Amino acid sequence: MSVDQALADWLAHLAHERRLSPRTVETYGHIGRLYLAFLQRHRGEGALNAADLGTVTAAEVRAHLAERRGGERPLNARSLSQTLAAIRGFHAFLDRRLGVVASQLALVRGPRVKPTLPRPLNEDQARGLLNETEADPDAEPWEAARDRAVLTLLYGCGLRISEALSLTRADAPLPETLRITGKGGKTRMAPVLPAVRAAVDAYLAALPLVSTPNDPLFRAKRGGPLSPRHVQAAVQRLRGRLGLPPSATPHALRHSFATHLLGAGADLRSIQELLGHASLSTTQKYAAVDAAALLRAYSNAHPRA
Repeated sequence: MSVDQALADWLAHLAHERRLSPRTVETYGHIGRLYLAFLQRHRGEGALNAADLGTVTAAEVRAHLAERRGGERPLNARSLSQTLAAIRGFHAFLDRRLGVVASQLALVRGPRVKPTLPRPLNEDQARGLLNETEADPDAEPWEAARDRAVLTLLYGCGLRISEALSLTRADAPLPETLRITGKGGKTRMAPVLPAVRAAVDAYLAALPLVSTPNDPLFRAKRGGPLSPRHVQAAVQRLRGRLGLPPSATPHALRHSFATHLLGAGADLRSIQELLGHASLSTTQKYAAVDAAALLRAYSNAHPRA
């Protein structure tokens, strides 16, 4: 089997068996193609086949990571760690499916990645971001209502941008709970607040376009589906007018949803289910954020701090 066919089989496995998102599969495919191209250049022999990958040495993998670290688009430690994880995943697939074992891969250690915490908005910032959509001079009234509805979904239901934009006209009027399909094809139930339902209803009342049940719920100016890039650009304009930091992004509203729930007394397991996290350890980051906020409040308010 050629290495190109082996890579294609691995990507098909990720897409159809593990049900990773198309974006993740595309990223892993890019990493895999660069890795195989490096091995071909490094060895300078004939075309590689899948069996040749069992002879990959730790030095070759380290050399590839060094090349990615110092190329035209150098990778940071987190991206290098993702690259190594993808390479390990590819070789693990070859081991399981073809019995091709690259034993030296276990000798390669990834870069140390400093853990980062989510950067949510506080309640006033989140509320200001939602309200500011109505004062956007660059948007038609129905576009402003649409942007408010999208951002209200992200903050009120903890959705990812892709999840909010995947809704169709048949999903509205929104029910009390939405069935959301997230990463890896995992489904979860997201309760819908009255304020979220009202924002979506206001947008639909102002929408000048005719929609069929299969059309996207959120439409662009020319009638096509709204793109994530538009939502990101809209938030960038809004945060500039409000003086918010660069960390005020659409995804920060999802972080804010979780952090504000935790601060109000919700337990981590419930928040894990609402966010659709596969592991509780991912959700536990919000506990650290909430503790950090408490310490800041203590330091700012206590007379002897």
